[in-house]
Amino acid sequence: MLDETRQGLFCRRGGFHLDPREPVPLAVVTHAHGDHAVAGCGRYLCAAPSVPLLRQRIGPDAVIEGLDYGERRVLGEVQISFHPAGHVLGSAQVRIESAGEVWVATGDYKREPDPTCAPFELVPCDVFITEATYALPIFRWDDPREVIGDLHRWWSGNAQRASMLFCYALGKAQRILAGLAELTDRPVYVHGAIETITQIYRGAGVRMLPTIPVAETRKGDSFAGQLVLAPITARGSTWMRRFGEHESAFASGSMRIRGQRRRRSFDRGFALSDHADWPGLLRTIRESGARRVLATHGYREALVRWLREQGVDTAPTGPSRAADPEGD
Repeated sequence: MLDETRQGLFCRRGGFHLDPREPVPLAVVTHAHGDHAVAGCGRYLCAAPSVPLLRQRIGPDAVIEGLDYGERRVLGEVQISFHPAGHVLGSAQVRIESAGEVWVATGDYKREPDPTCAPFELVPCDVFITEATYALPIFRWDDPREVIGDLHRWWSGNAQRASMLFCYALGKAQRILAGLAELTDRPVYVHGAIETITQIYRGAGVRMLPTIPVAETRKGDSFAGQLVLAPITARGSTWMRRFGEHESAFASGSMRIRGQRRRRSFDRGFALSDHADWPGLLRTIRESGARRVLATHGYREALVRWLREQGVDTAPTGPSRAADPEGD
């Protein structure tokens, strides 16, 4: 059903690429993160909630069509549909059916609750293509509400300095803002890249704390006692000079690795991920009922090896990018 090509996974029967790495005539996209949505394609097809995010990322002139979750579309000899992946707003698994066989490509997904996006939907299939970003037994997530509570206590304890939290601009920042909205009504200062995405989330009806773009503050304003959200790319830039004394933290699944916070010189680390952890991956693979499993991204080789030891027909596929490239 899907072949590995230079541009990415290609469905010859349907005439489309799935999350291509290079521009192609027709891209079926699981979500709007940059490692899944490349600019320059002739047409894009995605889940409807992802359209404004994809347009913001790729540009106003892109030809983008959105399908409602569960809506079916015939492309060539196959029928496809999008189903919630629980990763970020608009994220989707892609179900592909042809000649009585069903393949499901998950894109990125998680099983934990997230108030900012539709929850993961289990889609039975014959062949299951799963991400493996955090496919090692050490990656086991705590209850996200406990992590958000810990983050809130850290912020509240920094009355004399700014609390600078680095996180992914699309998805992670909004999840944090939504989680904190259950604990406080204080506004949060945000980098411009985060504010742009946050406004799209607000337009989708997601409830979050009020935000103040840092660009709208005046020179000399004090950030003592304030929480500031910024993408990791802002760390070490001249943009940081305005905050004066501050504590830094990073919200990422990679913070589960012992010593990672210290090696990366953060004062605090919060293991909050938008990817499935090891138990979540194994549970989802089992519940899919698939007779064959393909693993992509992250620690795919480790997952393939473990599944083979359990007697599962499995193989790696697609790119083998490093886990957690941008604080995911």
